[in-house]
Amino acid sequence: MKRAVSISIGSSKRNKSVEVDLLGEKVLIERIGTDGDMEKAARMYQDLDGKVDAFGVGGADLGMMIDGKWYELHSVRPMIKYIKITPVVDGTGVKSTLEKLAAPMITEILKDYIEQRGKKVLIMTGTDRWGLTESFLKAGYETVFGDLMFSLDIPIALRTAQQLKVFAALLMPIASRLPFEWVYPTGEKQNERKPKYTEHFDWATVIAGDCHYIKRYMPDNMIGKIVVTNTTTPEDIALFKKVGVKYLVTTTPVLEGRSFGTNMMEAALIAISGKNRPLTLDEYTELLIKLDFKPQLQELN
Repeated sequence: MKRAVSISIGSSKRNKSVEVDLLGEKVLIERIGTDGDMEKAARMYQDLDGKVDAFGVGGADLGMMIDGKWYELHSVRPMIKYIKITPVVDGTGVKSTLEKLAAPMITEILKDYIEQRGKKVLIMTGTDRWGLTESFLKAGYETVFGDLMFSLDIPIALRTAQQLKVFAALLMPIASRLPFEWVYPTGEKQNERKPKYTEHFDWATVIAGDCHYIKRYMPDNMIGKIVVTNTTTPEDIALFKKVGVKYLVTTTPVLEGRSFGTNMMEAALIAISGKNRPLTLDEYTELLIKLDFKPQLQELN
């Protein structure tokens, strides 16, 4: 049996292990949280290095691919410093392939609903989900990007791909060296609710991006909204339903009531490929087509 392990600096309460069959290959996929402890995560990687088929980096990104340009997150690199053998990925490959399908899918399936409410999307952070960003821009959505608001608490909404590129070029060299917990909730902070910049949630028809960001900052009234995200637990789905979300779209498959993170799914793809290395975008796409992995839609209210 193949084994893919995502070690996350997120909450251990979200741990999950599932055995799945992918193209005739049995794969044990495991998510292990360290409650914000990056050194503990590093030691876990060290203990499992060479003993599993692929690692995923959970609760953080090794970097961001923005329009073909890679921006490394230097503050996260210590997390993987002990890995010598097992290939390690952070989900960038799946974000750049599978997430591109989200906007075309909901635009087609929910065409009348979206036309009534307006093709308007709030993308929580466009820089770390460039595939998602491109998909909504190409589908003709009016966009607001929350990169400055939600990552750096700077009250400026970005609205174009060019503005995102300028932000990345000017601020990523600085932001990438900040302690990661300054820009993204880790450990128990992932369960805290701190609604802010709610006017942009109110404006949008679609809220897209990282599940922790959406839950943390969304208002209590999300009636009629479409949420596009992943890494959802049954508790997350219950919360979205409680605040009135109409439709939930998960960009990764739902397995035993849970959609795992892009890093976990990417590690699973590497495991079944047998290549013992990160795959190319073409290789990810080929496997995703064979597996018939597509974004999944649920009506909650």
